[in-house]
Amino acid sequence: MSGMVAGKVVVVTGAGGGIGRGVALAMAQSGAKVVVNDIGVSLNGEGGAKGPAEAVVQEIIDAGGQAVASTDSVASYESANAVIRTAVDAFGRIDAVVNNAGNLRDRVFHKMSEEEWRQVLDVHLNGSFYMSRAAASFFREQESGSLVHMTSTSGLIGNFGQANYSAAKLGIVALSKSIALDMARYNVRSNCIAPFAWSRMTSSIPAETDAEKARVEKLKKMEANKVAPLAVYLVSDQASAVTAQIFAVRANEIMLMSQPRPLRTVHYGEGWTPELIGEIAIPAMRKHFYALERSPDVIDWDPI
Repeated sequence: MSGMVAGKVVVVTGAGGGIGRGVALAMAQSGAKVVVNDIGVSLNGEGGAKGPAEAVVQEIIDAGGQAVASTDSVASYESANAVIRTAVDAFGRIDAVVNNAGNLRDRVFHKMSEEEWRQVLDVHLNGSFYMSRAAASFFREQESGSLVHMTSTSGLIGNFGQANYSAAKLGIVALSKSIALDMARYNVRSNCIAPFAWSRMTSSIPAETDAEKARVEKLKKMEANKVAPLAVYLVSDQASAVTAQIFAVRANEIMLMSQPRPLRTVHYGEGWTPELIGEIAIPAMRKHFYALERSPDVIDWDPI
């Protein structure tokens, strides 16, 4: 047990399995008191049991750590507040939240239903807001706190059949940046991690063609627990100067991701017309255009 986050109280959502479980266990191993939050349903929302959260709590306790379970949903303001209240009631404070809970409703855009859109936004984007907002009052009062949000290269770069998921994950990046700006005066930090890992969510990726099957085999090499060390670091006091950043973790690689900045500007003193834009501005900018790429097209080297 490293003690890197000793004494801190950390909430990890979606912690009943996969990446969240790995983060919860790593937090406990590093000295944190952990609220293991998981509603215990499948990726498509079926089922619902206390089992997954309780099982991880028992693992932590058996290893000599401290943890309690929470089965409240992150997808509403009231239940998200109940998750944070669980931490405060059990351990007297809240120091960090890892917004990891997620779901998938993959569908090509022109066939995506309103319900499929809403369900994913509710958990990923709204859930990250609700959980962060619930913790913010405590963070502000104690003038400290750390938020770690799980984004995705599906939002940062792009992917097929994931308009809902991609929009939510890119929205989380903007949410994180806004939190970092608004709460810097209270010593509250907010960062994002885009994880590459084989988990319950990625196991639902279709694999019918040879290329898709090869991609899945690569994903299987990316263990979910590889994401945890960076999450622990970002929660720790050693990361006190790290905020508003976007990282990616893929097996043994840690990447610092770019953020939107101007690439090229063009100026026309008399003002632009649509015709002049077509004649001058677009040709001047075209070599800086981004191709229509997916995440695997950009991050196309094998995991180390």
